[in-house]
Amino acid sequence: MLSMLRRFGRVTPFLFLWILLVMSGCISQKTLPYLQGTNYSTKTPVLAENNRQPYRIQPGDVLSIRVQSVQPQLNDIFNTYDSKAVFSGDPGNLYLTGYSVDEFGNINLPTVGRLKMQGLTVDEAQALTQQQVTKFVRDANVLVKLISFKITVLGEVRNPGRYFVYNAQCTVLEGLGLAGDLTEFGNRQNVKLIRQTAKGSEVVLLNLADPNLLRSPYFFLLPNDALYVEPMKARTDRGNANNLALVFAGISAVVLVLNYLKVL
Repeated sequence: MLSMLRRFGRVTPFLFLWILLVMSGCISQKTLPYLQGTNYSTKTPVLAENNRQPYRIQPGDVLSIRVQSVQPQLNDIFNTYDSKAVFSGDPGNLYLTGYSVDEFGNINLPTVGRLKMQGLTVDEAQALTQQQVTKFVRDANVLVKLISFKITVLGEVRNPGRYFVYNAQCTVLEGLGLAGDLTEFGNRQNVKLIRQTAKGSEVVLLNLADPNLLRSPYFFLLPNDALYVEPMKARTDRGNANNLALVFAGISAVVLVLNYLKVL
């Protein structure tokens, strides 16, 4: 019995050190909730005013243009998409059948010719297209949609990748939701938003725990935005603890074997 206690005493420092390493990799509950605040109530909603900035079409965007009228033959001139492509859900099919905005900001519409789309909102682009198409098609109704609204979510999320948004708007929370939300090791206080502009790339830091995020001009995502969730220090600590645990287990096994040989 005495020899067993001695062996246990020799292993205890390694076990104690391993426990400390594991505890250092633990995550505080306070860092996990989004939009933290004390003024939320179950009876009265809290208003966070935020004016969404309308997106303006840029070179490289792809537009879906659909013309409806009592002249089906003329409609088909403009409606280049295949109905199977629309319902297949494959963004690649929509891209191939849409109208791409060239480097000069124009699209080439059959019969109508080139239309300047750069700098216009989708509603303004629809009004412009409607004005031009009605010159050739009687009582035409034109629908214009942006089909190249895609975002990229990387880092400590459950399903990183590129996602297409079939909506007129998308928030930061919706974008992260498409990627399956953050993992427990995602740093909610330091999410990078990378946005492409005419001058280059903009990078801004977002704090998901701050309720003022709802008022931020960056709360609404724009096409081609990228979100990067950096890992917390606890992730590397946990990984290091696992690696060291293997080392300590090996050392402990060697110590036990040596002690056993001494007893023999």
